[in-house]
Amino acid sequence: MSSPMSSKVYRPADMNKTFAAMRNSGDVGAMLELYEEGSQLLVDASGSGFTGKAAIAEELERLVRMPGKMTSKNTFCVEHGNLALLRADFAIVNEEGVTLYSGFTAEILRKQADGAWLYVVDHAGASRYGVDA
Repeated sequence: MSSPMSSKVYRPADMNKTFAAMRNSGDVGAMLELYEEGSQLLVDASGSGFTGKAAIAEELERLVRMPGKMTSKNTFCVEHGNLALLRADFAIVNEEGVTLYSGFTAEILRKQADGAWLYVVDHAGASRYGVDA
């Protein structure tokens, strides 16, 4: 899937803000290009999730359809060779400033031959709905 928005991330610490910008633009194709072919997306604490780009694409479509604007800020990024471990706090906020969905993520990225970084595991399992949920 090609996309007009650049989907190359050359610094792993930039992954979460890039993902949020792509989500806010509605560019599912660009979001999907941030994942390795056999990567895994986990969306809750159960440990179940989506493996492979076709399954991940369906979940990203759901994320893009959610109202509000996403922000995502790294709390840390640890690089070790061609791997990186990230944690980020994120929120989806509506036009009135009400938080609709928030939580934190943990991700494992791998550096590719072209120098770009891609998700191997993307885990948003600690998410919660609403400010007080």
